[in-house]
Amino acid sequence: MTPSQTTTDPKSPPGFAIAGRPVGPGCPPFIIAELSGNHNGDIDRAFRLIDAAAQAGADAVKLQTYTPDTITLDHDGPGFRLESGLWEGRTLYDLYTEAHTPYAWHGPLFAHARARGLIVFSSVFDETAVELLEGLDAPAYKIASFEAIDLPLIARTARAGKPLIVSTGMTTPAEIAAAIATARAHGTGDVALLHCVSAYPARFSDANLRMIPRLAADYGCVAGLSDHTPGTAASVAAVTLGAAVIEKHVTLARADGGPDSSFSLEPDELTRLTSDCRHAWEALGEAAYARGPEEGVNRTFRRSLYIVRDVALGTRLTAADVRSIRPGFGLEPERLAEVLGRSAMRPLKRGEPLAWDMIGDA
Repeated sequence: MTPSQTTTDPKSPPGFAIAGRPVGPGCPPFIIAELSGNHNGDIDRAFRLIDAAAQAGADAVKLQTYTPDTITLDHDGPGFRLESGLWEGRTLYDLYTEAHTPYAWHGPLFAHARARGLIVFSSVFDETAVELLEGLDAPAYKIASFEAIDLPLIARTARAGKPLIVSTGMTTPAEIAAAIATARAHGTGDVALLHCVSAYPARFSDANLRMIPRLAADYGCVAGLSDHTPGTAASVAAVTLGAAVIEKHVTLARADGGPDSSFSLEPDELTRLTSDCRHAWEALGEAAYARGPEEGVNRTFRRSLYIVRDVALGTRLTAADVRSIRPGFGLEPERLAEVLGRSAMRPLKRGEPLAWDMIGDA
């Protein structure tokens, strides 16, 4: 399927492909398992997270490509120490030292993911990240919500010529428009916008999933969800609203700790998410009154008019003789008023479906 074939609705945003996998309207949701910092500094744990994503049926795994020195400063001045939230009390440098995925791991992790049949790509945070990922032939790039206003970074990433996925947490409409315009001006026409609430975890009451179809309509882009709410419910609901991409953090076990573990899915939950999202998409079907073949068979069990007690020849039918019951081999129930008062043209037996040739004129 080519990107232009990923939608049958001419009003829908055009889709595209990532590593040959169509993404967009008319396609099953593209499920991304976000590893983030849940490897807890252990590359073997990162390998096991990739294995869990593959076993759960995800389409892709995503890394985050930065070092503490490329994303912040080792500094304890105002703004560099978190004063609230999940990571309260920690400096940015300390947090990103724990959470980062070393550049030296990227090659082995990319190779392992591909060997497991997964698409693998990453979020970029500076030019060195883009250069590293270009060398690994990354098939797409992610711009995190905190970097969505970094237009020079978006421009550099767009010049790689691959699809770009942008999280929109905290952004204004003007900032979203600027990000898209920058990407398109520098070589990337394939942009997906992920609705995102940049809270960790995010509350269901703040999720505002109705923004997903609005993003698609307002910006003419494929739209999806970067989901920080607990569990799987928001992601499944997002698919029913048209989300073509679902991104969710994954961990081996929340009890193991880690910077993102509290709002990440465990492997069995990720399995349920991938299954439920795809079933939700399949269940959407189309807005048509046509009925499937199974319903055609079951039409015979709808209600119809039946003789419910023996009736002698010439007897005028009353409501005690004819009723609307299941199954559906008799006259339509709406004909009851026309039937009552007509004469039996022959002896009628209890349990016979009523037909016009069994009764005379009123």
